[in-house]
Amino acid sequence: MNQDSVDILLIEDNENDAELTIRELKKNNMANNLMQVSDGEEALEFIFCTGRYKSNKPIAVRPKLILCDIQMPKVNGIEVLQKIRSHPSTATIPVVMLTSSKEDPDIQKCYALGANSYIVKPVDFGSFAQAIKNIGYYWLLLNHPPAK
Repeated sequence: MNQDSVDILLIEDNENDAELTIRELKKNNMANNLMQVSDGEEALEFIFCTGRYKSNKPIAVRPKLILCDIQMPKVNGIEVLQKIRSHPSTATIPVVMLTSSKEDPDIQKCYALGANSYIVKPVDFGSFAQAIKNIGYYWLLLNHPPAK
């Protein structure tokens, strides 16, 4: 995948959840330019063009939307969110926390750090599919982010 053309960055370590998310986005024609990584460390490397995604160019082209789980190996989603929000070139990227955690401290922390939305993954497939469709529709089609 060419990292210059990513619309959605999906940060999800659960293969089943990632597969369902990607399938629903594809079904609704919203996954043409999707990148999926399975831990926070790789996500940060991708976002900031370091490590395995090292590039000589500045971070000019960014994802239009980041869907981020919280509980992941290496670097958790809250730490990823914090790093995204602390860097001027990535601070305005919409970040939707898409997680199974219903814990109030997680919700409070994510919003305090600047999450645009916090969505608890529905347990049943139909509700999960509808949630993904709604997320993609809103953030990719309806939302108007600030000019770069």
